[in-house]
Amino acid sequence: MNIKKLRNDFPLLSEENQKNRKSKKNMPIYFDNACMSLKPIQVVEAMNQYYTEFPGCAGRSAHSISTKVNDEVYNARNTIKKFINAKRTEEIIFTRNTTEAINLVANSINFKKGDVVIQTDKEHNSNLVPWLIKQKNIGIKREFINSNSDNTFNLDEFEEKLAKLNNKVKLVAMGHTSNLDGTTIPADKIIKIAHKQGALVLLDAAQSAPHHELNVKRLDADFVAFSGHKMLGPSGIGALYGKKEQLEKLNTFIVGGDTVSETTQNSFKLEGLPNKFEAGLQDYAGIIGFGAACKYLNKVGIKNIAKQEFKLNSLMTEELLEFSKLNLIGPKDPKLRGGIFNFMVDEIDPHQIAIMLDQSKNIMIRSGAHCNHSWFNAHKLKGSARASTYFYNTEEEVETFVETLKKIVF
Repeated sequence: MNIKKLRNDFPLLSEENQKNRKSKKNMPIYFDNACMSLKPIQVVEAMNQYYTEFPGCAGRSAHSISTKVNDEVYNARNTIKKFINAKRTEEIIFTRNTTEAINLVANSINFKKGDVVIQTDKEHNSNLVPWLIKQKNIGIKREFINSNSDNTFNLDEFEEKLAKLNNKVKLVAMGHTSNLDGTTIPADKIIKIAHKQGALVLLDAAQSAPHHELNVKRLDADFVAFSGHKMLGPSGIGALYGKKEQLEKLNTFIVGGDTVSETTQNSFKLEGLPNKFEAGLQDYAGIIGFGAACKYLNKVGIKNIAKQEFKLNSLMTEELLEFSKLNLIGPKDPKLRGGIFNFMVDEIDPHQIAIMLDQSKNIMIRSGAHCNHSWFNAHKLKGSARASTYFYNTEEEVETFVETLKKIVF
């Protein structure tokens, strides 16, 4: 993988951008990839092509522009289907993001009072709040699995709890890879155990889809939610994968144009998959950009991405864990944390760390609770500083981050 060549596909990181700046030290070091990835020019061009060459709507008109949009939307859906190894294109439902995809499931399954939803103890707010609302409004019960001491998943506790609940679990809804610490749950084993007990499984794959293979057929997951903006795509577009038989059982969530094939003053007939879940005019440019992003990731190679992230995280870990004032969230082994290095420094506010890194060397990281307030509150912590890498980041950038952090903190 030629990192230098790939970086030229990203305007912010390109050699041209570097030449246009006054000095090399002003080049941005973007370590906030767990929040949002950068976009390659190929994605931008694919979206611009929609706006300049065929800026119409799909599914409503018979003219050539509409037909072209139809084709491009189908192509993007098919590309994403292949990217996650789904069986059918209609199993890909376009949403605004992972959050909307999870809400679609939460509001479309026929939950009853007493139904149990099981989660981890470090869910992103997007996979926590919908279930808290269901608990309040319907009376579902929520159970969560306590992580091991190093924040890895406790499979034994999960199996024991599921057996003890005796077929009362309706859904297992868990983050596949944690945005807090980068750890990945053993989804294949979790799904097998859940299915034996008659429970469905929803994976929040916002942090896994961009970084390692997501094979929904092999995993046998019932629902998988992910976002375009974390995997080189535009913001405001995401997807829900669902097994066809499970999607057909879901109630509709948002309805209107394109979700129905016929109406009268007193009745309506719903469209089939995927249309019945995609109400109104869609973000066609975003969908096309999402497809282009998946093509780009396929070209780079998911295994190459994981290898580069491990190399960078290993370097950070080796250089920084020697400092006793630094407290790492998650396991010390970088193989278990993907591209995330989330840390706290004794007596220093994480926001101050982020500001100092930005002001001194244009290093961009995330600080705060990372939409994971429940975990921080449970551990009586205010927040942390999170550096998250992607394949276009370099060892030189990591070295600059490490040296700068040492100077301003230790």
